[in-house]
Amino acid sequence: MRAPITICLSSVRLSAVTLLALNVFTVPGARAQTSVAQTPPMGWNSWNHFACNVTAADVRHAAEQIASNGMKAGGYVYVNVDDCWQAGRDAQGRIVPNENFGDMKALADFVHSKGLKFGIYSSPGPKTCAGFTGSYQHEEQDAQTYAEWGVDYLKYDWCSASEVHPVSQIKEVYRKMDDALQRTGRPIVFSLCEYGWDLVWRWGASVGGNLWRTTGDIEDKYSSMARIGFGQAGLEAFAGPGHWNDPDMLEIGNGGMSHDEYLTHMTLWCLLAAPLLAGNDLTRVTPRDLAILLNKEAIAVDQDPKGVQGHRVSAEGPLEVWAKPLAEGSVAVGLFSRAREFPVKVSFKDLGFTGPVQVRDLWAHRDLGQFEGEFTAQVPAHGAVMLKVWK
Repeated sequence: MRAPITICLSSVRLSAVTLLALNVFTVPGARAQTSVAQTPPMGWNSWNHFACNVTAADVRHAAEQIASNGMKAGGYVYVNVDDCWQAGRDAQGRIVPNENFGDMKALADFVHSKGLKFGIYSSPGPKTCAGFTGSYQHEEQDAQTYAEWGVDYLKYDWCSASEVHPVSQIKEVYRKMDDALQRTGRPIVFSLCEYGWDLVWRWGASVGGNLWRTTGDIEDKYSSMARIGFGQAGLEAFAGPGHWNDPDMLEIGNGGMSHDEYLTHMTLWCLLAAPLLAGNDLTRVTPRDLAILLNKEAIAVDQDPKGVQGHRVSAEGPLEVWAKPLAEGSVAVGLFSRAREFPVKVSFKDLGFTGPVQVRDLWAHRDLGQFEGEFTAQVPAHGAVMLKVWK
């Protein structure tokens, strides 16, 4: 891990964009094992659309769609079963899938046969959020079972853990499962789902987390998405390769937001270097919604190898400007209106640029030309304009 750098702010003032561009920020206490999630994980999760109605057939259909509709080529590789798959434990204490899933290893093998990775869900408590069997007192056994099944990703949701553990022990509880996962010898992404409790971004990496939820659950409506997404301001210092802030899964395609609101959703999540986990029914997704998920230029911002989480550059009432420095020296920029349609302006000096710069619209896939000083775009109500700026 890189040694920390101390900057005396009394003698020099550096903007957040400068610090991020220099890659000064480091993830505190990160574990040594960072072979997974070097960029934010991408894939699909069953919860947002299917919740407890999910079956193995739904997961297979999702895998088939991802492998054939362009998502796999775009980087969406994890196919994750969320809550409600467990039936209980057998006489040896081994976790058993319910009748909606049957042979979990066969399901994992099917996902793998499509060139994809398989994820699963549990809780450190006796029960999951939906009341199914959790991993309490079976952490080692469950980790070994998951590895034998071929699991590549574990979402570990606090839920009923509060019934058996005080929140003051949350770090030790998550570290216990991470230790068990490490002992399997299988690379498994470890997703901490604890709703941002106890300032998880400060310690998530130290207990093995590759990503950690920073808020409660997202809903398929603009107010929820905007509250969560724009609420990530200030957390950028805690993200980096192998360890990501997680503002929850994508709702794009579930029908609760307008096209412009879904563009805001994707734009903001990509600038945040957030995990991109689609949560819709991929057998029924519209071409328009799929095009949002498949925008290669937006995905490239999210997956940029520099691993910097974007930050808020400015805010004027409902108008916000966010920026994310990229590895090749350019800066991705989001212009947002959280109210009705307004012109939104970004000053290039706030991005670290002087003199003329080039500007590209990443949703229109069009170079806009050379500009100097500032750039203004008309942003739709609840909408976003996503740019790339470079010298």
